[in-house]
Amino acid sequence: MNQGLLDRLFKLTQKETDVKTELLAGLTTFVALAYIIFVNPNILADAGIPKEAAIASTIWATALATTLMAVWANFPIAVAPGMGLNAFFAYYVVGVLHLSWQVALGAVFCSGILFLILTLGGIRQAIIKSVPMNLKCAIGVGIGLFIAFIGLKNAGIIIADKATFVTLGHLITAEPLLACAGLIITAVFMARNVKGSILIGIITTTVLGMIFGAVPTPKGIDDIISFKLPDITPTFMQLDLAGAWQFGIFSIIFTFTIVELFDNMGTLIGLTRKAKLMDDKGEIENLDKALTTDAVGTLASAVFGTSTVTSYVESAAGIAEGGKTGLTALTIAALFIVSLFFAPLIGLVPGFATAPALILVGALMMAEIVHVDFSDFTDGFPAFMTIIMMPLTYSIANGFAFGFVSYTFVKVLSGRAKEVSLVMWLVSLAFLANFYMRLH
Repeated sequence: MNQGLLDRLFKLTQKETDVKTELLAGLTTFVALAYIIFVNPNILADAGIPKEAAIASTIWATALATTLMAVWANFPIAVAPGMGLNAFFAYYVVGVLHLSWQVALGAVFCSGILFLILTLGGIRQAIIKSVPMNLKCAIGVGIGLFIAFIGLKNAGIIIADKATFVTLGHLITAEPLLACAGLIITAVFMARNVKGSILIGIITTTVLGMIFGAVPTPKGIDDIISFKLPDITPTFMQLDLAGAWQFGIFSIIFTFTIVELFDNMGTLIGLTRKAKLMDDKGEIENLDKALTTDAVGTLASAVFGTSTVTSYVESAAGIAEGGKTGLTALTIAALFIVSLFFAPLIGLVPGFATAPALILVGALMMAEIVHVDFSDFTDGFPAFMTIIMMPLTYSIANGFAFGFVSYTFVKVLSGRAKEVSLVMWLVSLAFLANFYMRLH
């Protein structure tokens, strides 16, 4: 495919980018996101899904949904099985409710149908347009803190603590020490405006890990490439739609829908602002197509045999490298297909090597805070709740919920009910209903 065709297809010149930048951005996001190839199957295996099939379904669902995001929406955003949603799938729907994983996949498919109806009916778009600009800016900041928190946790720089919930990790042990070294190295590259600094930092940290024995060194070709593709047949088309519907739309299907709806929405708002795909009025280019992609991707994920897909915050790593178009996403999708052969090699990149990238991307996204207006407390307080609740609840959707609900009630109880749109009211009530159902 020549550069002229790529330019026309992805509007590279119009977006002030080029093929080299987009390819590098795609590679950077892929390296930051590749952990999902191993993490998601491990979680799905706890639900009883055969692990080899879970690996295949994870890769195929990601490749298909991300390709659609690339060629249909022209967004530099990866779409993959969502963390948190996969835990809800495995540990609540299957573990607590004791439903089969086939029924759980049926619930995922039903939620995808609801996503598609809401999208084609313009309801999801209306919700995004109803979000006040102050909250849209706050969402980007909250996602930045959330990404940084994930990075610090993956690095072992912060750890769980019974007394204080989180505390400083054991920094003199190998992994946190290597992560700190990678963080400084990458930050220096970024400060010197070195192209590809995030990717260089990930590779450098991995190599250092091999040198000091924290990462296994490949001993042969079998540690690098496998010519036997993982088998997807045990999960392909195994969803139980009747079982999911019989259990009840207002239980697991509603929860899948509400969490994915706002998790994806918050991520899209934050990432599109970072990629400069949102104008000064808060309008997002090709929003309809991006939301349709998400809905179709959810349907496909259930068919392949994995939990709900969503737009991934790790896409911010590629966006930080200059990714602005679907060529970035297409690169990510292609690399996921290739990963079917190179799964052993991808597994050599440890969490502590990608952690510095997440921390630094979080720092970059914090720049949005200068656009958050705290002078009016009825606007500033909901923005604060949006920002603080994302990392503290480990959920973009929860931060979104607290921002919506606090905005609605603070405005109304302050005598400014006219500033609250009908959509804001309806969404706030939906969040409250979801909170109630999760407690019962």
